[in-house]
Amino acid sequence: MRTRTAVRRGVPLPGALLVAFLAALLCTLTLGAGTASAHAALTATDPADGSVVPAAPARVTLTFSEGVLLSPDSVRVLDPRGERVDEGRPQHDGGRSGTATVALRAGIADGTYTVAWQAVSADSHPVAGAFTFSVGAPSKTTVTVDSAATRTDPAVAAFYAIGRYAAYAGFVLLVGGCVFAGVCRSSRAVQRVAVGGWIALFVSTVALLLLRGAFTSGKGMGSVLDLSLLGGVLSTKPGAALLSRLLLLSAAAVFLAVLFGTHAQEDDGRGRSGDGAAAAAGGRTLGRRRDIAWGLGVGGTLVAGGLAATWALAEHASAGLQPWLAMPVDVAHLLGVAVWLGGLAALLATLWSGDRIRRTAVARFSRMAFVAVCVLVATGLYQSWRQVGSWDALTGTEYGRWLLVKAGLVVIMVGVAFLSRRWTGRLVDAPESRRPTVRKKPGAGVKTSHDSKSSHDSADGVDAVSADNAVSAVDSVRAAQLARQRAAREKAAGRRVRDADTGRTGLRRSVLAEAGVAVVVLAVTTALTGTQPGRAETEQRRAAAGRTAAPSAAGPADVRIAYDTGGTDGRGTARVTVDPARTGANTLTVTLTDASGRPVDVPELTLSMTEKEKQIGPLRAALERQSAGLWKAKDFRLPMAGDWQLSLTVRTSDIDQVTEIENVKII
Repeated sequence: MRTRTAVRRGVPLPGALLVAFLAALLCTLTLGAGTASAHAALTATDPADGSVVPAAPARVTLTFSEGVLLSPDSVRVLDPRGERVDEGRPQHDGGRSGTATVALRAGIADGTYTVAWQAVSADSHPVAGAFTFSVGAPSKTTVTVDSAATRTDPAVAAFYAIGRYAAYAGFVLLVGGCVFAGVCRSSRAVQRVAVGGWIALFVSTVALLLLRGAFTSGKGMGSVLDLSLLGGVLSTKPGAALLSRLLLLSAAAVFLAVLFGTHAQEDDGRGRSGDGAAAAAGGRTLGRRRDIAWGLGVGGTLVAGGLAATWALAEHASAGLQPWLAMPVDVAHLLGVAVWLGGLAALLATLWSGDRIRRTAVARFSRMAFVAVCVLVATGLYQSWRQVGSWDALTGTEYGRWLLVKAGLVVIMVGVAFLSRRWTGRLVDAPESRRPTVRKKPGAGVKTSHDSKSSHDSADGVDAVSADNAVSAVDSVRAAQLARQRAAREKAAGRRVRDADTGRTGLRRSVLAEAGVAVVVLAVTTALTGTQPGRAETEQRRAAAGRTAAPSAAGPADVRIAYDTGGTDGRGTARVTVDPARTGANTLTVTLTDASGRPVDVPELTLSMTEKEKQIGPLRAALERQSAGLWKAKDFRLPMAGDWQLSLTVRTSDIDQVTEIENVKII
């Protein structure tokens, strides 16, 4: 019994390693995902943010930097009292473009209106914000909406991050374990890796479906089971991708049953064939085995590719530059990650469990991992160019810095993998222990004459048969127990022999180190998927810098207007200053001087501005007298850039007045 206990202590380590694998990834992901920024940015609105329009618009239009997904409550327009004035659900083209519109009720009153919006980027990340516009003139408002992205509930965000991580880890273990079993070595330890990956991917996908609605809407954990939110999620691209993943996992379950069931049993049967009849039977089933192997290869490739596509179709690859090429490249990248990292987990589980694995099988995995790394390098270079785009973005954005960390870790992994290849060359296959193929049943033997006589002379044949069955059952249980003990002793002895091989011990240590680095690599990869790509962040910064720098370069607009009302003392000069002469709030200053240059007061002075091309205005400024010859209007809002027509009316007496017109450039 001691031998059996020792073997059990050695086997569960891969399971503990997988738990550590998940825990380390979760910690890294939680740290990395907390700073993820918006992926779609609001680039323009109509009416513009802070603008004043003369009449109520029929609709509000929002323009984003990329396609977005909207729900019925994605855009809310609130009046100064906080009541909604929008009608119907927002209109867009299903997320293919970045424009969304919502209709407004007819006849809304003058005042300041707040537009609160919340959407989902084309790459599945939620974004939100708010802006204001005024009808007629600005007014006080009771609405307080954070103009930044709405905060996701911390508990929902944490569980959603855990689910995303577990999904990636489960995919890697499932695909990598199956490829290792089919190409290199199938064993109970490898089966645990693959099945554990399937379970992790299934549970995490269900959790993500339930959490998705609360995550994108900013609601708490109490809304996780809200069926209305779940229905909204299923109608979006990310929800459809998650549902497709569940359907593909049902096919993956059948694949696992065949790979580790029928196919593995036939392999074991062929390997134990010792006599001529068994060898002939193995030969007759060779064609059937080949057909099953081809079916497993084709079916497994389709299922694995489909699972990878559920990420490619709903995340970074589906939005931005060249999505038609980026999505298949992303599928290849994910499959390469799974073959390499998942195969490492399967190899480590095999080495640690004490199962026999030949040098040729390890060499096959080494070659397979080399091909996977080549695929990762090629696809990773393209993805880096697509998502970063410049050297400045590589070092100046969060995405670029995460990418540099990942690249450094991959280089370390490749270095450790080189050491693993050297240890593989030193492996020595341990001799296999031969077992008899035919065993006698417990208690079986040649009947004696006494036994024969007893069988005929027995007075109670039924009792004799029952007694014999009882003895046979006891012997069978005892034989099974002895067989388990003998197998445990043989396995422990074989493990001691293999552990004495320095090449195998060194390989196990190097693979353990490689798997440890892989834990961090996968965590960084998961964090990258929750971070805004460097190219998009750089473009948004440049656009924001351009909008900020333009007004300061132009400065205030200063206009001098000579007027003559025709009456006594009707001549003079008006100096009009529009500061800062850009969209939004401006300050108007009007100074009047007579022919001699002295400040002069007039009975009436009015000023308005009109954008003829856009048919906006006239917007009248509320001028207030400050001192002799000086008038000023504060917070005069211009809704958009363009060539505005300034109309100045000066009245010097009851019958003498004149209106002068000049053009002012607003940017």
